[in-house]
Formats: sequence, C-alpha cells, structure tokens
Amino acid sequence: MRSIAAEAGVDQKLVGYFFGSKQALFVAATTLPFDRSGSIATVLEGDAADRGGRLARLIVGLLEHPDTGSRLIGLVRAAASEREAARMVRDLLVDAIWRPASEALPVEDPAVAVNLIATQIIGLVMTRYVIGVEPLASLPADEVVALLAPILQRHLDGSDNRAGNAPRRRRSRRTRKE
Repeated sequence: MRSIAAEAGVDQKLVGYFFGSKQALFVAATTLPFDRSGSIATVLEGDAADRGGRLARLIVGLLEHPDTGSRLIGLVRAAASEREAARMVRDLLVDAIWRPASEALPVEDPAVAVNLIATQIIGLVMTRYVIGVEPLASLPADEVVALLAPILQRHLDGSDNRAGNAPRRRRSRRTRKE
C-alpha cells in the first residue's frame, strides 16, 4: 500500500482509510480481464450439447494465461482472505457475469445453475491454482477441460440440479398466438 500511496502522491493512511486492506485495494483496482458479454455469448451460442466444453475451455484458458490467470486467481485469494474483499468480488461477479448469464441461460432455474457453475469454477481455482492439490494441480490443461466440461454441461443444459430429476427447460415467457 506504501508504493501505491507514494505513486498517487498521498499518505499511506489515506489509502488505508478508503480501502481498509491490501486485498480490498486489489479488488477495487481489478477489472475482469476478458470481454464478459462476448464470453457469455460464446458459451451460449452454437451447439447446445457443447456449452460445457466451450465454458470449460474458456475458463481453463483464462486461468492458464499468465496475465488473466494471475488476476483471476488473485481475486479468489482476496475473497477467501477477507470479508470485505469477498463482498467486493461477489458484487463484481454478480454484476459482470452471474446476473447477465442468468438472464441468458435457457434453463428452469438459471440463478441456481449459475451459482452451481460458480462453485465448480471457484473450486477449480482453489484446488488447482491456490492450494495445488494433486493430481489436479499437475494435469495438462486439456485434461482439466475434458473432466470439467461434462460437469458444467449438466448445469448449462437444463438438467435439474437435484438427484434423480430429469432435464427441464425454462418455460417460454411468450404466449402462443392461435
């Protein structure tokens, strides 16, 4: 925080007053390192049977990239370390990704589906990139994609996320004219 305050030409206490911690400052200064609306469209457009694969390739690709990966992993680390940083990351993800994805996802309960997808992605970040749990931490990226894709597909294709239930689709909001 000292170097940031020095570069900004303000007292370090002022930075601390407004941001509270290094984690909160990091979250406040970070923007998501990818085109959010384009990413949602990329995943949802095209063959519905490969949505999970497209999302898995997108996520693992972002995480494996030196620049975007370090920024995304840093956001998860910050959220895990402090309540205020967690709130800020949650607000960023809800506004930038989760709400727009929920509005575009053609399933019965899109908010639950998006939340379950988020648990998979955040779990992947924590186990593979933060904690380094083996064998996941050292698997090739394409193998991680292959393992993750069917899990994500289940949530993206309208499957009911409760055990034993068949896939369901969101009812159309349009009324049929006769």
